[in-house]
Formats: sequence, structure tokens, C-alpha cells
Amino acid sequence: MSNQTTYNDKVIKQFAIMTVVWGIVGMLVGVFIAAQLIWPWLGWEIPWLSYGRLRPLHTNAVIFAFGGSALFATSYYCVQRTCHARLFSDGLAAFTFWGWQLVIVGAAITLPLGLTMGKEYAELIWPLAVLVALVWVAYAVVFFGTIVKRKVKHIYVANWFFGAFILTVAVLHIVNNLAIPTSLTHSYPIYSGTVDAMVQWWYGHNAVGFFLTAGFLGMMYYFVPKQAGRPIYSYRLSIVHFWSLIAIYMWAGPHHLHYTALPDWVQTLGMIFSIMLLAPSWGGMINGIMTLSGAWHKLRTDPILRFMIVALSFYGMSTFEGPMMSIKTVNALSHYTDWTIGHVHAGALGWVAMISIGSLYCLFPRLFGVEKMYSTRLIEWHFWTSTIGTVLYIVAMWIAGVMQGLMWRTFNEDGTLRYTFIEVLQFTYPYYGLRLFGGIVFTAGMFIMVYNVYKTWQMAGRQTGEVRIVEPAHA
Repeated sequence: MSNQTTYNDKVIKQFAIMTVVWGIVGMLVGVFIAAQLIWPWLGWEIPWLSYGRLRPLHTNAVIFAFGGSALFATSYYCVQRTCHARLFSDGLAAFTFWGWQLVIVGAAITLPLGLTMGKEYAELIWPLAVLVALVWVAYAVVFFGTIVKRKVKHIYVANWFFGAFILTVAVLHIVNNLAIPTSLTHSYPIYSGTVDAMVQWWYGHNAVGFFLTAGFLGMMYYFVPKQAGRPIYSYRLSIVHFWSLIAIYMWAGPHHLHYTALPDWVQTLGMIFSIMLLAPSWGGMINGIMTLSGAWHKLRTDPILRFMIVALSFYGMSTFEGPMMSIKTVNALSHYTDWTIGHVHAGALGWVAMISIGSLYCLFPRLFGVEKMYSTRLIEWHFWTSTIGTVLYIVAMWIAGVMQGLMWRTFNEDGTLRYTFIEVLQFTYPYYGLRLFGGIVFTAGMFIMVYNVYKTWQMAGRQTGEVRIVEPAHA
């Protein structure tokens, strides 16, 4: 049939299901290490259960396993529907799925064993880092190859965000992981000292900027209009949002290195660009939320849409907080405190996880060939557990962080510190308990999602992974 296209939805379904699985795994590890901060004996003196080894496992599982799988699933779905073209190569698409799962399993084995590169968000040993690069090149070929073979002239803005995320993460990953191997599990970075720190945080903050922001903005620009049944509020604003965001984000990394050996002018440059980021970030948030103009009533009855709009609200809050924390005087109070942890999780739980969950709830019925999810009531419950869990978590860390910063800056008349580290820790303990409770509440929502997805799959019966359908782009 000339007006229909057969899409490859098998790989999308695989990534979507693994997004839920890895989300639960990553969050359970997070809950466990949050409990360890209250009860240190929980490691039972087993090396691979120690906090120092499980913490990078948690960050990698949540960012790259959960978030990465969500990005693969939604970008493959979006690029096919908006280009009216099947994925460029089914074989390469399958390789990206199995290769990515192999990376994740490799991380789950090596990190608890203490095998690490020792770089924040780039801990994987060099063989796994090479595999990440190979998978990412295949991902780029599949994604951009699909755009090249598109049957419509226009390239929808979501694909611009996905494309920028794919290209930039490739450059960031390869440059930051340049190293000289000394064995199968060990290597030395080619950079040293301050240069290594600068390259690491150029990578680290842009992993946030492109992996955790630009990619999920692509998700937002497709699924919010789709779920709302309305075109994006301002297409012109979306283009301005895209170009300004990618032009400015690249320069913000040095704000992680205030008051270090990094030259002062570089620190200041990072601060200035971070503050400038507020404008495009809020432009995107406003564009997403205002898409509901004339359809606000849908929030009363559609918890999926509620997930997306609350996620955008957390995105706006996080992208206001981040630039403020980059100001040197504020950073002097916030850095090395739990305020930073609260900020990260406002973005990770409130923005990344909630926009992913909302998009998946929009996606699963289409992948399974059913009209809607098994239970809207369960989605409601999941929405409230996610929202309440996130708020409890970040409020606990905000209070703890500001308290820590103030106590560490309090001096006696003779110039000595008023509080010892242990005293500050004792005051922090109640907030660690509240954070743990918030994490448990959020993770409980993921189990609700598993049940809902399973029952939806049961409703659908057996599926072939092939769907014949054309959905119009929103342009």
C-alpha cells in the first residue's frame, strides 16, 4: 500500500521493556546505598557491596541503562513516525540493543569488583568504553540513515534534539576516554592534573546537557504534543530553543571546578555561560507546558499528560537552580554538600525519569497494539508515588545541604571551626532517613509500572513486533 510504511517496532519494544527493568535495578541500588549512609554495616564488609563500588553502579544504571534505553526506544519510534520511513538497518538496530545490554551487564560486573577508570559518569574500563563507542556509531548510522531516507521533506524538531544528543555524546565519550591501556582491565588517561579535570567536567556536565537534557527534550517535543493532541505551542521557539541550548551548554563545565587549580578566568567563563543557560532552558519548558493551551482540562483525567507536565516543571526548577549554583558565591556554600545531590535528583527523578515514564506509558499501548494501558488508576498511583518520592528526596537534600554549608562555614572567635565533621553528620542523619523514604516511595511506583505493563501485554496477546501504521508529524 503506497500510503503505508512498515516500521521496525521490535527493537523499540525491547528497549522500552529494558528501560523499566533497568530503572528498577538502578533505583534499588540507589535505595540500598542511601540506607548504607544511615546504617554503614549494611555492606557486611563485603568489598563488592561497599558504598564506593555500588555508587557508580547506581549512577551508571540510572543514567545509561534506564535513561539510555529510554532514549533508544523513543528516538527510534520518533524518527520512524516523523520521517515515514523504516529504520535504516534492522541489523544495526539489533546490534545497538544487544551491544547496549552487554555494556550494562559489563558495568554491573566490573564496577562492584572495583574495576574502574575513576572518572565521574565515565567509570567503565577501556574495553567497555570501546564497546560503547561502537554501539554509538551504529546508533548514529541507524538514526541519521533513517533521516536521509525519509519520505517527507521536513525534519521535525524532536529529531534535531535527538541528533544533537547522539553526535555530541559520541565526541564527549571518545575524547574523555582517550587512554593508554596497560592490561585488559587497567589504563592511564592521556591527560594529567588540571587538564584531566577540565576534560572530565567538559564531558561530565555535557553528559548532563546532552544525554540527560537534549535527548529527553527530543522525547518531550514528540510525546507531549502527541499525548495532548495539540501541535507544539511555538515551532519558532522550539528552533530558537534548540540552537541556543546547544551553543551555550558546551561551555558550562568549568562551574564544577570553582576554587580549584583551574585558571580563574575559565571558572568565570563557565559561570557566565551557566547563567546564560537559564534563557533557552526556560524557553523549552514554557514551550512544552504551553502546548496544553486550550487543553488544560485534560490534566484532570490524563495521568500520562500529568507525568509530562510535572516533568517539565521539574526541568524548569532544575535549570533555574543549576545556573544559580554555578555563581561562585552560591557555589562556596553549596559545593561538596548534599544540596548538589538534591539538585541532581531534581533533574534525574523529576525530569528524566518522569518524562521517560510518561513517554513509555504513551508508547506501550502503541507497541502492544492496544487502545490504552491496562489501568489508568495504576498510572495515577504511579504518578503520585513518583511526585511525592521526588519532592521528599530533594527537600531533604536541600535542607541538609544548606545546613552543611552553613555549619562548615561557622567559626569560633579564635578562628577555629565551630563544628567537627562528625557533628555535622549527626545533624544530617534525619534528612538521610527522609531521603531514603523518598527513594523507596519513588521505586515503589516502578513496581506498579511493571504490573501495569505486564497486564497490558497480556491484554495484547502475542505480537510480531511489526506495526503497519503512519502517524503524521506535528510540524
